[in-house]
Amino acid sequence: MATEIYRDAWGIPHLRAGSAVELAHAQGLVTARDRAWQLEVERHRAQGTSASFLGEDALAWDRFARRARLDDTARRCFADLERRDPGTARWVRAYVDGVNEGLAGATAPEFARTGLTPGRWEPWTPLGVWLAVHILFAGFPAKLWREQVATHLDADAVGLFATDGPGTSGSNGWLVGGERTVTGQALIAGDPHRWIEDPGVYQQIHLSCPEFDVVGLAVPGVPGIAHFAHTGTVAWAITNAMADYQDLYRERLRRTGAGVEALGPDGVWRRAARHTETVEVAGSEPVEVEVIETDRGPVIIGGPEGLEGDPLAPPTAISLRYPPRVTGDLGFSSLLPLLRSRRVADVDRALDRWAEPVNVVQAADTEGGVLHRVAGRVPVRSGANSLRIVPAWEPGHEWRGWHVSPRAGLTDGVAVMANQRGPAEPLGVEFAPPHRADRIAALLAEKEHWSAADLPALHTDTHLASATPLLDRLAALAALTPGAAALRDRLLAWDRRMDAGSADAALYAAVRGAVVRRLAAHPAFAALTTPPAYPAVFQPWLALLPRVGFALEHLLRAEDLYGIDRPAAVRAAIEDVALHPPTGDWGDTHRLAPWRALEPEQPYDEPGLSGDHDCVLCTSGVPGLTDRAARGPAARYVWDLARREDSGWVVPLGASGVPGSPHHRDQLPLWLAGDLVPVVTDWTRLKKETDV
Repeated sequence: MATEIYRDAWGIPHLRAGSAVELAHAQGLVTARDRAWQLEVERHRAQGTSASFLGEDALAWDRFARRARLDDTARRCFADLERRDPGTARWVRAYVDGVNEGLAGATAPEFARTGLTPGRWEPWTPLGVWLAVHILFAGFPAKLWREQVATHLDADAVGLFATDGPGTSGSNGWLVGGERTVTGQALIAGDPHRWIEDPGVYQQIHLSCPEFDVVGLAVPGVPGIAHFAHTGTVAWAITNAMADYQDLYRERLRRTGAGVEALGPDGVWRRAARHTETVEVAGSEPVEVEVIETDRGPVIIGGPEGLEGDPLAPPTAISLRYPPRVTGDLGFSSLLPLLRSRRVADVDRALDRWAEPVNVVQAADTEGGVLHRVAGRVPVRSGANSLRIVPAWEPGHEWRGWHVSPRAGLTDGVAVMANQRGPAEPLGVEFAPPHRADRIAALLAEKEHWSAADLPALHTDTHLASATPLLDRLAALAALTPGAAALRDRLLAWDRRMDAGSADAALYAAVRGAVVRRLAAHPAFAALTTPPAYPAVFQPWLALLPRVGFALEHLLRAEDLYGIDRPAAVRAAIEDVALHPPTGDWGDTHRLAPWRALEPEQPYDEPGLSGDHDCVLCTSGVPGLTDRAARGPAARYVWDLARREDSGWVVPLGASGVPGSPHHRDQLPLWLAGDLVPVVTDWTRLKKETDV
């Protein structure tokens, strides 16, 4: 049969083909037509060549991508895939062929603005895109922060700042078993929290061939549907497990006449791989990057002479060890079996091959089967590896096999995952606070039986449980000025909902921000205000103000905080806000600020948002720095196992990545309101676009 491309009323592509390989070609083709600019940005980011058209702002990422050897790792992984699983490799090649065909006629306006001509995708490019999207997902730079805290304060201080950091991503997800639904069949719902990007990081798509018929959220540039999907008889979804599976090693390097050597744990100096690469930079001179790799992994910070720009510091070199670089496997052999799944047992077997990132997975099928497990590859090694940078020259820090993936069940017919300490706890160090998970569980307990139509209300819940420590501190204050006392009383009566239209939420955020700034400016933390001269790509993890903002409840509740007078800080903050209160509601400053590789010629309005970092509606600014939200729900979904047509989904902007397209931002009003687009799988209700 010919491969057919259909669209629904929201421009979402529905593809039908005679085989999985033909379907992969069509998926690549339609993705290139809808997301040409996005695909090329991601290809260049995976290669470390994005500065060639984006300029110096992209140089820090390109240097990291080169030094971490992302493109080379993708090549290795694809070569291994061809040896182990030629069927999947052929399927990936078909997708790439479709992308190249679609890019050949691409006319995205960003190409003309930058002078970029779409290049050629290689068979390993989807693996490079996947790796580039997820290499920072596990937050290994947090180990750099912990090292700073332990060095300048003490080891106990690490726990005070332990919270979901500014560079990690999370999600909400919940499974309601059939005994708790009106239909007797399970429901799965949730929303992945990532950087909100334009175009979006998820692509709604429907893939159909004789082997499978699947709707779900794909990652543009990668074939199939890995994270969120519904096959009609089984559905699955994931959240970030917050597992720790990447290590940082402090290396001792020396130059020799033949190159560079690294000191190993056996006391022997061994030759390290070394070469130089040139990064082209639009509007500036090319930059040379020295690429060094030891037996542990690629050196991503410093080198034999130490840190660039800090000649007085002792020589520093830090290498990164991450599973795909070690094994040559990204887990792509899971992708086709996932699409072919009919029952949770099929999903379970497919996920046994999963590698990176490490996720908590929930699945349910029409026969009553449920699944709640961790999927991914986490090395067994010393506990010190998970906490901080470890010395490469000392024994005891090697990898010794892989952890068995933990599993869990349902409690009272439901399972909730929100990056809290759940089944993945043995595999991680820092997890998200329990507020989102606890709130979802409490809301689900309010009804005995749920329908698909009921669940979107949970997506947009704005109750902020993490406000309690600051409000408790406010309640304890006495002898405030009349204005500050009135403000305190108003906040103590506040319903703790971070609604866009709430003036009380804006007042709370203003007081919170003032407290954060005062704590961060205290001399006790002075040594943390100037991070080491590490590459710019790691600086978000090392900035003190965001760390204080996200850990505020811990810092306010600690028995002692290095002699800081916290009541005085809270008092000064509320007095300041009483004198200069915000003039509007929370949504006036808490606005959506999507990341774009290239800013639009005609700026879009930034809509006001409800929610906050610890709300179920997780729209995250940086307390004390900015209320603008760059992170939030990158999609929402409800999968109904009783009737797939009763499922729903939505993305922040739209199905098309082309500015000016009617489907570029048409889902934004629904996303803001908490509504979903109906999932359509009836081909007679779709509009045929073309045959390919």
